[in-house]
Amino acid sequence: MTDASVEASRGTKDRAQYGLCAALGLLGVLVLFDASRIGSASSSNDPIGPKPMPILLGALLLIVAVFYAIDISRGGRGEAEEGEDIDLSTSVDWRTIGLLIAVFSLNAVLIEPLGWVISGALLFAGSAFALGNRHHIRGLVFGVVLSLATFYAFAIGLGVNLPAGILQGIL
Repeated sequence: MTDASVEASRGTKDRAQYGLCAALGLLGVLVLFDASRIGSASSSNDPIGPKPMPILLGALLLIVAVFYAIDISRGGRGEAEEGEDIDLSTSVDWRTIGLLIAVFSLNAVLIEPLGWVISGALLFAGSAFALGNRHHIRGLVFGVVLSLATFYAFAIGLGVNLPAGILQGIL
């Protein structure tokens, strides 16, 4: 932008940004309202219960909305995205997006019958292929390693059992 356009833009306020402030404020109020409806649920392991976290998030949303509105009223403007390390003049790679959608959909369909380890390995290897990896065996090996690691991290570390599928009893 030229110096003249920067000076001209400082004098005008972007009123659409106030809509974003209102949306953030409304979301904060809704979160606070929802948090107020949470009943008293505490235990010896969790003496404060689930209520403080949504109250904190709702309050933070309201604070951000207020500070953002103040910034806009003082003439603050966000910088336009320059694309960092991507070329914004190129078109969308629909093939890659389609392959990723297909891989994620395949994972959603196969996770119950085959289990996480097999469907996760296909997910990781298929995503790597869609994003440009052409070493198929190495991608599949890394996919198996990642899916086994996440399977046991969830099972042992978090106590969440992912579906084992056809490998039930083996894992």
